[in-house]
Amino acid sequence: MAALIVSSARHPVIASGLVLRYPEKQPIVLVACGSFSPVTYLHLRMFEMAVDYVRQNTDFEVMGGYMSPVSDQYKKPGLLSAYHRVNMCTLATEQTSQWLMVDPWEAFQSYQRTAVVLDHFEYEINTIIGGAQLSTGERRPIRVVLLAGSDLISTMSEPGVWSEKDLDHILAKYGTFIIERAGSDMDHATEALARWRHNIFLVPQLIQNDVSSTKVRLFLRRGLSVRYLLPAPVVEYIEEHNLYTEDAPSHDKKDREKERSIDIIVMSHGHW
Repeated sequence: MAALIVSSARHPVIASGLVLRYPEKQPIVLVACGSFSPVTYLHLRMFEMAVDYVRQNTDFEVMGGYMSPVSDQYKKPGLLSAYHRVNMCTLATEQTSQWLMVDPWEAFQSYQRTAVVLDHFEYEINTIIGGAQLSTGERRPIRVVLLAGSDLISTMSEPGVWSEKDLDHILAKYGTFIIERAGSDMDHATEALARWRHNIFLVPQLIQNDVSSTKVRLFLRRGLSVRYLLPAPVVEYIEEHNLYTEDAPSHDKKDREKERSIDIIVMSHGHW
């Protein structure tokens, strides 16, 4: 896979090695938008699972993968500053992967809708960089595809959560790879989004991993180890900067349920 760096908030675009290896395939890049507070191994595994799916089931060629941390204006409980989240994502990708990267553009903007973020990638990669290059010297547009967990597709199927205009823009123009998780009702979600089904790729999680940033933050508040849940450089960064030790409890119902379940486990093992 080629190394491709999308623009940051302050620096110009830099590109290298954007050569399509298989001219018969359609070049794509995977973009994951999220809090990444903090980034976990599951965030990284999502990209690898998507690549396996692409190789076995599609005519795409993955040219690169990007994490796009949300802006501080997202105002989500437990959301660390963009400065730290971008740094942790950068450590996680640079020291563990040769094809995953971080684009800090979204993180340092006012709150941006997912559709706008994908438009940013499409513009930078195809208009500014010029897309992928074939061995003949010909240029070909690179398709931007959203990568997300099953929670996203569930919210997309709920009336009133996403605007119809944004749904059509994201799913019709870009499409999405959705990593399935245990307990998720993907059939119901995809039925509600039937008109875009051809652009929704459901990726099975063959080895279940339920690590989440919410659980990691709670472990840190309880003084428990998070090693081997996160890349080692991220753990060291958290410890060095003393992060998440006073993380405020979440107001999100699902997050509160996760916190209660972890608290029960912690107390039952005498680690409170």
